[in-house]
Amino acid sequence: MQANSRAIVSNQEGIHKDLESIVLKHKNSQFLKPIAEHSRQAFEQICQFVQFSDVDKTVSKPIIFDACCGVGESSRQLAQKFPDHCVIGVDKSADRLNRQGREDYPNLMLLRADLNDLYRLLVDSQMPISQHKIYYPNPWPKSQHIKRRWHGAPVFKQIVQLCPNIELRSNWLIYLQEFQAGLTLYSIKSQLSTIENPLPAITPFEAKYHASGQTLYCLQTL
Repeated sequence: MQANSRAIVSNQEGIHKDLESIVLKHKNSQFLKPIAEHSRQAFEQICQFVQFSDVDKTVSKPIIFDACCGVGESSRQLAQKFPDHCVIGVDKSADRLNRQGREDYPNLMLLRADLNDLYRLLVDSQMPISQHKIYYPNPWPKSQHIKRRWHGAPVFKQIVQLCPNIELRSNWLIYLQEFQAGLTLYSIKSQLSTIENPLPAITPFEAKYHASGQTLYCLQTL
């Protein structure tokens, strides 16, 4: 496979100068945006799928939460690799989710939802999540868009609270360095490394970036 994906161009040369103040502000405040009804409905679908008991906080199987799953390729691979887990792939775009079909495995659910709402609902419910994956999120590389990145958003607090086992991949090193710095402000340790040979690629983006000769990075909590 050959590709010519352009490398990310940014007016930032390193971690954003306001990152710490932004993360700490959100850490010490409450995200008060009203949760949409369709988000509550999506949450109820998840509860039914994993057989979540709100009484004793149990689920039928360990849960892998695949955020920003796009066309769902990563979720399908995870469902195949972990047949003894429930895999929940979430994206805000119904078009992306429908491009390659829907649930191919009995332990897989692909769902359209607003993650800004869903993260809060999951954390508030204390649903146990075993693994949390964020593969190749939109980098929002312009410096003025720092608050659109997950670590610059108000919901970063819930992202951190959702699950201690977080894996994040990107072809933009600064994104992962910032996310890692945000985790440090929550006293969470993580390891940043390069992905040498991503075969099979976990997402179409990973395949494309690798074929274009770009360096791929992985951040994993410890």
